[in-house]
Amino acid sequence: MKSIYQPILWGLFSLALFAGFSPPVTKTSIEGSWKCTKGNETWMLMAADGYCMVAHYDAAGKKFFKTFGGFQSVENGQLQLDYRFHSEDKRKTGNRDVFVWKAKGGHIESNISGAMNEWVKVGDANSEMTGIWRITQRKEGNDLREIQLAPRRTLKFLTNDRFQWAAINIETGEFSGTGGGTYTFENGVYTETIVFFSRDSSRVGMSLKFKDRLEGKNWVHTGLSSKGAPIYEVWSKTSNSER
Repeated sequence: MKSIYQPILWGLFSLALFAGFSPPVTKTSIEGSWKCTKGNETWMLMAADGYCMVAHYDAAGKKFFKTFGGFQSVENGQLQLDYRFHSEDKRKTGNRDVFVWKAKGGHIESNISGAMNEWVKVGDANSEMTGIWRITQRKEGNDLREIQLAPRRTLKFLTNDRFQWAAINIETGEFSGTGGGTYTFENGVYTETIVFFSRDSSRVGMSLKFKDRLEGKNWVHTGLSSKGAPIYEVWSKTSNSER
């Protein structure tokens, strides 16, 4: 009897062990700025704090194609994106897509651009400016007006040397505009160089200087806009509910 039941018991024990076994989760870092180039066209992905923005443009031709973004996570070679906005399809807002995101030979292979392409890391996301900011105050005349949190909001995303802003509505999916490029912040001088702009391509290539300062979680932004109008704005680091 022993010789008959022993293999059966061992088989059941093995099945129990296998049923309770979960393969290890492998994570590939996405923090930072990533670039994919095809001819004159560029795809730029910025990721930090569980959020990302993706922009598609032609800097030399001063053409903007599209942008999208939202909450992201990467596990087991997959990038999960929960959309907060999409410039071409507002119906994607509140929905999810899953893309490939696999490390291979010093770069990333991903289909987030619509086809499988090579993405190269071009910047980090670990400075005090890194994060997603929301405009919370703006000076109008001599008064500093509070901008209350609402479905229609303007966010500005910074990694260590790149920025993108987006005016979105997280409830209706309406997209109002975006712009982005590179920046430096040294000795109280914040300088932006515009690489793409959805509303006015003539401003691509412009560099704008501002006198800025950080005050805790607030970023005080002062100077002149690309139209030459005076600016005094306060941007604040966001929580997930504000993004």
